[in-house]
Amino acid sequence: MITQQRQDLQMNIPALRKLDAMLLEYLDNFKDKQEFWYVSKDASESEKGNTPRQDYRWWLPTVRVPPGGLSDASRKWVQHQKDLVNQVLKAVMAINANVLMEMDVPEAYIESLPKNGKSTLGDSMYKIITEDHFNPEELLGTVDMSAEYNIIDLKNRIEASVVIWQRKMVHKEGKLSWGHGVKFEKREKFEARAENVLLLIKHRFPGIAQSALDISKIQYNRDIGLAILESYSRTLESLAFTVMSRIEDVLHADSLAQASNTRTQESMRMASLSRYDTDKVVIDAKAEVERLGRMEPVSATLFDFVSPRDQDVVATKMDSKEKGCRGDAHSRKLTKVSPIATKRYSYLEKLENLSGTRSPISRH
Repeated sequence: MITQQRQDLQMNIPALRKLDAMLLEYLDNFKDKQEFWYVSKDASESEKGNTPRQDYRWWLPTVRVPPGGLSDASRKWVQHQKDLVNQVLKAVMAINANVLMEMDVPEAYIESLPKNGKSTLGDSMYKIITEDHFNPEELLGTVDMSAEYNIIDLKNRIEASVVIWQRKMVHKEGKLSWGHGVKFEKREKFEARAENVLLLIKHRFPGIAQSALDISKIQYNRDIGLAILESYSRTLESLAFTVMSRIEDVLHADSLAQASNTRTQESMRMASLSRYDTDKVVIDAKAEVERLGRMEPVSATLFDFVSPRDQDVVATKMDSKEKGCRGDAHSRKLTKVSPIATKRYSYLEKLENLSGTRSPISRH
């Protein structure tokens, strides 16, 4: 008889060791990077720079980058390292979730649950899950997800309802009538929806604390192999999440430095506009107006709309200008257009003058 290693240990232990080595390698890559550095939390405000302080993580050192931010090559490299660490985080999260699923639900946890899932979820959440059209985002929108304890409470309630539905389906699976079969299918659908919500919470908040069900499984677990896999994967998950958070701090400081540099350049450009430049702009504008005034008009002028009698008067005016000013009074008489000469005759009036006939009203 040959002793063999368990299949789950044979697959997961080498995978976790490889992920562990990859994560340490990514950490070692940051040793020789000089474009960003850390300032102690006890340093003065001048040393910390303009980076806003994160009070909820007051114990962490402040990240500093050059005034203009990271170089393009360094920024791309840091982003690439973040993507690599994120892949490690997803892998260890998947292993940890599978190990926890393999653990049995303790009887102590089951005894603490209510009799039905509606009592655990509440009326509003139960209604959302049991409706014909289910949207996980709508369920998450009913809870303030900004606080971690609210997220953990939501996860605890959903996991409790899943356990209740699973136990009811297992106990009644052997004695199902037609009516109970419909309820069985509904519970199975509700359980799948709740599992989708849990998966969404797991991916959206990877660094969240463990739920009451996970803690109970770890506490009452008697399988040494599962305990090793769970603790190893959980440790790597915590480390990968911490590394990715520190990388995000560097990228955040870089974005703030870039924004500050852009504002500084804009203010310097506005200040460089001296009085000489302003006067030059005004002179150029005046020259442009004079140049436009010397151009020949291309649009219609008054000569295009005057009658033949008006043209004679205007021609007389032009002749007087060519001969010179013979007297102020005489020139003023020639340049003034008679109101009789500028009178416009309509088409009907011209016809009446030619025919010699008018209506009785027009004669009087």
